[in-house]
Amino acid sequence: MKNVLCAVSYKGTNYAGWQKQDNALGIQEVIENAFFDCTGERVEIFASGRTDAGVHALEQCFSVKTKFAQIERLPMALNHLLPNDIRILWAKEVPNDFHARFSAHKKTYLYRLKTSDIESPFDFDTTAYIDYSISLEKMREASKYFIGEHNFKSFCSAGTSVPTFERIIYSLNITKTGNLYEFEVCGNGFLYNMVRIIVGTLVDVGGGKIKPSQVEEIINSQDRQKAGKTMPAKGLTLKCVEY
Repeated sequence: MKNVLCAVSYKGTNYAGWQKQDNALGIQEVIENAFFDCTGERVEIFASGRTDAGVHALEQCFSVKTKFAQIERLPMALNHLLPNDIRILWAKEVPNDFHARFSAHKKTYLYRLKTSDIESPFDFDTTAYIDYSISLEKMREASKYFIGEHNFKSFCSAGTSVPTFERIIYSLNITKTGNLYEFEVCGNGFLYNMVRIIVGTLVDVGGGKIKPSQVEEIINSQDRQKAGKTMPAKGLTLKCVEY
């Protein structure tokens, strides 16, 4: 039995998130079914983390125990059976104690947002839209308060049960091309809806609802009600995982 790390890219529009579910189709189930059709093995795959319904991934990672002999041929074999919106990028054998979730050191997410009152038919399901202008300078000023290790309870969906709300943000970069804003966030891990709430708070800063300096107060308050709204899932993409 080999322990294998795989990278997968997917468009999450047609799925109820990563996790296998009883009453909806998750990406995990689709890949596990492809494994069975390919190898005859009933496997359980373990991702670096769950993505919600409608969230995408450029390079999500998962680990799996398999008897498949030619690991380098695994992506081609699985892609032949997978739908076009899920693609295995690569596969490699890793030590037996490796785990895609617990062995991860960093994750980077990308959030795409456009300012327009008309959604493009080419990116409506991968990009969020707002119908008002926002200040790039103000958002960049506010973004510096997120850097470092903090208690991010203010930026986690209410009712989430986790051992600790402490997380480290290594970088938060905001770029603008035309009316497209891209928020790239790198951290050691993320709470439920954390990136979407951080972006929602920055959008409120850019729109003048929150002053840049207030972000520090919001972090320290540990009060979800003081942060911005949770932005739509469709604008969020897991960019990469580092081990």
